[in-house]
Amino acid sequence: MKQNRKRSERRPVERLYPTPETGLTEEQAAQRRAAGWNNAAQHSLSKTEWQIVRDNVFTFFNFVFVALAACLFAVGAYRDMMFLGIVAANVFIGIVQELRVKRTLDKVTLLSGSTACVVRGGRTRTVPTDELVLDDIVLLRPGSQVCADAVVADGTLEVNEALLTGEAELVQKRPGDTLLSGSFVVTGACAARLDKVGTDCYAARITGEARRRKRHRSEMMRALDRLLRFISIAIIPVFVIMFAKQYFFLHTGLEYAMSSTVAAIIGMIPEGLYLLVSVALAVSVISLARSKTLVHELSCIENLARVDTLCLDKTGTITEGCMEVLETIPVPGMEGGALAELLGSFTAASGEDNATAQALRARFGALGGGWQPKAAVPFSSERKWGALVLKDGDEYILGAPEIVLGGGYAAFRGTVEPQLAAGRRVLVLARGHGVLEGGTLQHDPQALGFVVLSDKIRADAPATLAYFKAQGVDVKVISGDNAVSAAEVARRAGVEGAEHYLDMSRVPEDADLRGAAQAHAVFGRVTPQQKRALICALKDTGRTVAMIGDGVNDVLALKDADCSIAMAAGSEAAQHVAQLVLLSSNFSAMPQIVKEGRRVINNIERSATLFLVKNIFSFVVSLVLLFAAMPYPLVPAQISLLSGLLIGVPSFLLTFEPSYGRVRGSFMRSVLLNALPGGLVNVVNLLAVMWIGSGMGLPMEQISTVCTLLAGTAGFMVLLFLCWPLSRWRFAIVAAMGVGFIGACVLLGPLFGLSPLSGRAWTLLGVFAAATPALMCLFVFLVSRVKQRLRRSQRAKHAAGLSATLS
Repeated sequence: MKQNRKRSERRPVERLYPTPETGLTEEQAAQRRAAGWNNAAQHSLSKTEWQIVRDNVFTFFNFVFVALAACLFAVGAYRDMMFLGIVAANVFIGIVQELRVKRTLDKVTLLSGSTACVVRGGRTRTVPTDELVLDDIVLLRPGSQVCADAVVADGTLEVNEALLTGEAELVQKRPGDTLLSGSFVVTGACAARLDKVGTDCYAARITGEARRRKRHRSEMMRALDRLLRFISIAIIPVFVIMFAKQYFFLHTGLEYAMSSTVAAIIGMIPEGLYLLVSVALAVSVISLARSKTLVHELSCIENLARVDTLCLDKTGTITEGCMEVLETIPVPGMEGGALAELLGSFTAASGEDNATAQALRARFGALGGGWQPKAAVPFSSERKWGALVLKDGDEYILGAPEIVLGGGYAAFRGTVEPQLAAGRRVLVLARGHGVLEGGTLQHDPQALGFVVLSDKIRADAPATLAYFKAQGVDVKVISGDNAVSAAEVARRAGVEGAEHYLDMSRVPEDADLRGAAQAHAVFGRVTPQQKRALICALKDTGRTVAMIGDGVNDVLALKDADCSIAMAAGSEAAQHVAQLVLLSSNFSAMPQIVKEGRRVINNIERSATLFLVKNIFSFVVSLVLLFAAMPYPLVPAQISLLSGLLIGVPSFLLTFEPSYGRVRGSFMRSVLLNALPGGLVNVVNLLAVMWIGSGMGLPMEQISTVCTLLAGTAGFMVLLFLCWPLSRWRFAIVAAMGVGFIGACVLLGPLFGLSPLSGRAWTLLGVFAAATPALMCLFVFLVSRVKQRLRRSQRAKHAAGLSATLS
């Protein structure tokens, strides 16, 4: 993306006021661009190559590792500095993966970048929004997001400024009124002159950029942040106290005191865990991008894995979104030809360009015409109707029959409802005189006839919905169409519980929707505010909610969903708000997207368990030894052996395995409970071996070697436990790591600080190695009981909350 010049570097230009028909010339636009008055943001939202390198190299824990290595270098413990190789590998992998993500996303973003319709030299063309310049004339229609501050030059429209102000009410704009960047068009159309561009825009002044979104840290990343903050606070006092105790009180010697203290600190740092998460998410982003899915926020990948409720609009998701007129039904006394001419005239004069208007134009566009309305009320999802006021005072209204006709709808119920029950959409054309006032219907108009439309169900929708049903994900259809019609379409598509539907037009705006959101599967006549309220109601009942939408009326709901997904064929506003954008606009891609989210989070949880086993035993043992007259038993080279072969390599390989179960529960709690048995086994083994070994008179080198081998045995068992049941891939990983660990101990023992064992040391190793499986089973059993109690407690709390909600 081109960089916009700073204000001080811009050259003054003469303000121009081109007509909406001609706009700027290409020469005028080029002059403005050269002078720095283009619409590009001053700063790109994506990282540069230098920022990627900087963020991976200059981290707090990298600084800690370098400082620890310097301490080892100062005392001559060069062998124990090999952990720097793991740190360097982590940094290199992190940089390479982020660069891959940047290149992939840059390509995808270029293909899906925002564009605008601009008038240049009397010709209309589409250009990227950052190529617009000051005083350009842009054409806006429903669904367009205003890309820079502008002034309406011609036309009228209604805009939603909720993304800027938080207020959902529509604001009407007429010639001379200001349009703020970041707002989006709901109804109407206009030609607007750009008045402020780039960093001068309203949204840019408030948030730094019109399209900047608030990035949300996922539950998993927040948990890791808390863990790293705790570790960063704990390591400095632990280092000082442990070194002082071993050197000044236990008199272990400077080199061993420093080496063992550094080993304790390294064991407490999950040096590869944060990288593992970043790499796994990065690979997932690349995978989704190759599947034509653009990821705006990494947090949505975790939320995808936890989704238990999927909300979607009917049109464009379950159905193809291309409406067609099936028939017209004139009222008694109205001829079919006359009704068709009126529909043709209304459609031509209204200038609407939504799917319904396109279907009407295709059927009646050649009929009627010549209307010159003196006023218009554009169709909106809130009103469910649009209207034209002619010069003679006649008012024509087109929209939902039950809304437009009011009390007069009862007379036509027998005509309309059989069509709705068949899953079709019905509009009424009505006429009145003096029934409109202030853009609202004050009286019931006279019905002239009905138009029956149909939207074809996507061929792949039933299979997609069946997948979500099999996965235990509830599907909620939230539609602006008639509830009966939406329910029938949902039933034909295979939505479970589609017979339980609710007409939201009969529900008060301030009603508590939590009970209704739980009890119904289909909602009809839903306003944009009610869509948002339904999403919030479902979240209030403890659900993780994903929302799929493509229209302007979906923006508010998308903004509040745990995971928001937009169709690229839909409105720009929906795409800008959503966390994921389906570039192919294909609903059938959803199962694969959900699987990808589950795969990456499940594998991260499993791999994180391996890291925390080491952190648990290192922290607990260090804490105990602060008050015991024993030195820390391991040195950095031994920690590196354990970290590399039994944690780092297998955790990286396991992140690529298919694992599609829905993620449940707290990330950190699940990981800690899974890691606890292995960590406690190591704590018991190491403390017992140190105590018994010291009593047997074994030298510290042999005690250290026995502790390393026992930690390796426990680590191997944890790996086996996490890989159970064994597939070919899992068996290969377990076998390779076992063989690798034994081979490293036998062939490279001195390199990793392992010394030959005496007979008594072998006996001690054999006894504890034989007891390790039983000890592991005991701790697994105890932790499983804790898990069961936590699950029962959580279910009881959820049931109590749900009961209170429904009551």
